[in-house]
Amino acid sequence: MSVTGHIHSTESFGSVDGPGIRFIVFMQGCRMRCEFCHNPDTWKIGAGIERTTDDVLEEALKYREFWGEKGGLTVSGGEPLLQLDFLIDLFRKAKAAGVNTTLDTCGKPFTREEPFFSKFQELMTVTDLLLFDIKHIDNDAHKKLTTQSNDNILEMAKYLSEINKPVWIRHVLVPFRSDYDEFLIRLDAFIKTLNNVDKVEILPYHTMGKYKWDELGLKYPLEGIEPPTQDRVKNAKELLHVDDYKGYLTR
Repeated sequence: MSVTGHIHSTESFGSVDGPGIRFIVFMQGCRMRCEFCHNPDTWKIGAGIERTTDDVLEEALKYREFWGEKGGLTVSGGEPLLQLDFLIDLFRKAKAAGVNTTLDTCGKPFTREEPFFSKFQELMTVTDLLLFDIKHIDNDAHKKLTTQSNDNILEMAKYLSEINKPVWIRHVLVPFRSDYDEFLIRLDAFIKTLNNVDKVEILPYHTMGKYKWDELGLKYPLEGIEPPTQDRVKNAKELLHVDDYKGYLTR
């Protein structure tokens, strides 16, 4: 039996969402309201196109010859963890076909409570790598930036470390929000408590998605804030010691 999920869109030749060339599935639905979000059209839960896991995997496998040894399937969002049953079924079938599976998530739905936790544990058995977005290390600033607390997000990071699941930490550098040395130093200290981090990526804030806010009739909350300078990006990379990490390792 094939499970259905709500899909926003797919991309056949992704090169920045995991190792190698990836087929990327963007899931529909997210409860975060990040001020810098460049895909606010993925927020509405239950919208998008309803598709089966068999259908999505069949489409992905059409591009398999381009993936090479490192490429594969990445599921992003929106927030994929809002559709756990779909994820589990898709990744299980992908692994049975010998496909590398990568999950791009902000971690907000995570909880150690049931029924979520058992399903999440099952998902981790068929997930090779997580691209884990830590939006802000400070809880109050995280709430301002995303409308949500980061308590359970950091708890998910700790759990992934407990089970030694390979992770790439991603951090969007936003002037007047996350681009302060104090916060970057705190984030670096937290990352150093984890034993499963293979890579740390700084993603400079950009305004390329602003037009989507305009199209949806939404007020863009970062109006007038420019992307960080090259010097600030370099500073963030130094404070987070990004060169100390060796990339994705097969474990």
